[in-house]
Amino acid sequence: MKENVSTPIYSITPFTLLDYPHQSACILWFAGCNMRCLYCYNPEIVFGKGSISFDKALQFLKSRIHLLDAVVFSGGECLLHKKAVSFITEVKKMGFLIKIDTNGSQPEILEELIKKELINYVALDFKAMPANFEKITRSKLFIPFAKSLLLLLQNNIPFEVRTTVHSALLKKDDIQEMIFFLENLGYSGDYYIQHFVNGASTIEKLGHSFKELENHNLSTEKIKINYRG
Repeated sequence: MKENVSTPIYSITPFTLLDYPHQSACILWFAGCNMRCLYCYNPEIVFGKGSISFDKALQFLKSRIHLLDAVVFSGGECLLHKKAVSFITEVKKMGFLIKIDTNGSQPEILEELIKKELINYVALDFKAMPANFEKITRSKLFIPFAKSLLLLLQNNIPFEVRTTVHSALLKKDDIQEMIFFLENLGYSGDYYIQHFVNGASTIEKLGHSFKELENHNLSTEKIKINYRG
């Protein structure tokens, strides 16, 4: 994947109360991704080019010191960018909490960020188990994702696991298998199921998605299912 190194950021959402738990934040949307998830809502970010440089983003963030609590790095896949670690270091120095939205494909970068104590919260996308992973993501990146999940479990970083569900792509049995996988690795707590939003512009044209999962109690003793969307 070619990236525009000089202007890696596609756009900035200047204010959100929804994307970092209990904190005010802004979102930096990084252009480019190494997955092509069929249901992706951000095709313009995945396939597009950035228009904002690190320097310009830092200028914006300087103007938000004491006004915002946190900065969310999202995309696309924010950890693909060569200068991601040095940029996050600069933002952390400003005093912001750092949240990373990631597909888990860059465990080495994630490990470096954890070792340097640069991140405060991670949202990890659990796309599917191996049987469905390649079909949904158009990638062979399940093993790196699993490494990222293990890293987060071993390092006590606050994080959430989330899965976007289109009813034609993931069924109840698939989600139960994913829950079992998480439990076996020692994950406990909240697991967020994000319903596909019908009518959104996506990478692949998908039919209507039905909210079938809500008819079943999928929570276990260790894992609580929460629905979004």
